[in-house]
Amino acid sequence: MSDRGGYSGRFAPSPTGPLHAGSLVAALASWLDAKVHGGAWLVRIEDVDSPRCVPGADRAILKQLADCCLHPDEPPIYQSQRGALYQATLDKLIGQKQAYVCGCSRQDIEAALNASGEMRTRGQALIYPGTCRHGLANKTAHSWRFFTDNSIPNEPLEQQIRVQSAPVSIANHVIEWTDRKLGEQSQNVALEVGDFVLKRADALWAYQLAVVVDDAAQGITHVVRGADLLDNTARQILLQRALSLAQPDYLHVPVVNGADGEKLSKQNHAAALDTSAPSAALTALQNAGAILSIHNDETDAAAWLLAATRLWAATYN
Repeated sequence: MSDRGGYSGRFAPSPTGPLHAGSLVAALASWLDAKVHGGAWLVRIEDVDSPRCVPGADRAILKQLADCCLHPDEPPIYQSQRGALYQATLDKLIGQKQAYVCGCSRQDIEAALNASGEMRTRGQALIYPGTCRHGLANKTAHSWRFFTDNSIPNEPLEQQIRVQSAPVSIANHVIEWTDRKLGEQSQNVALEVGDFVLKRADALWAYQLAVVVDDAAQGITHVVRGADLLDNTARQILLQRALSLAQPDYLHVPVVNGADGEKLSKQNHAAALDTSAPSAALTALQNAGAILSIHNDETDAAAWLLAATRLWAATYN
């Protein structure tokens, strides 16, 4: 294990394809922050969602990072090899009565929300109304969910919200934190997200559980990632508290949008970065730096990164 200097950061790509311009921004930001703080920069391959993973994409990503002189300080770890840790964590939450089995399909959730008079969504996700908190009611067990508020575990969340004369327990789950770039943040996970999934109906581990377990296991002290992941932070903090884990420092940086205004992603066919030649790698770094307001005139990748580190310290430290 490397000397981390009290700081440990990470870049955690999903191997659903090679790096694109948006993912390099997150890689660069996390690397710069680690170097400014004299800490370690780790790479974690988040391949827990195996149906979406592309064979060889992990190797392509690591090569693109190396082309840009972004070298992890320890060998990368793979989430697909860490299922036993995730299961042990789920077992602990079940033992603490902070997780329960759910038999709801998306159609069931839509029907429950319609019956309550509210069709609430968060982007593409429906806000789970707590239907299975009081049992499966003859449904087949599918997934495991986290109790966002378990002070009245025998009632669905929608009923709790209506009948509590003083909803102190729900208020207590307003998670507040300070983002180093975006400032004060808060989210009431119970009301704005609902009981979220820990293990999916297809038996794959959910991102929220896996990332919390891995950040703790790797000793991650600082999370630097794209602002598109800001909405995940409150759920992760809630899990950290339930598991008595340390809360990292968070910094969310701008995302890269395509010509249509949508965030660049592999799902919308963002082009793979060309880092095959030193000049191409330098251009990729320069473009990523521009998103982060980091500019310098160095003409090779290593020198550009050294200058960028000094600029990062002045801008984000």
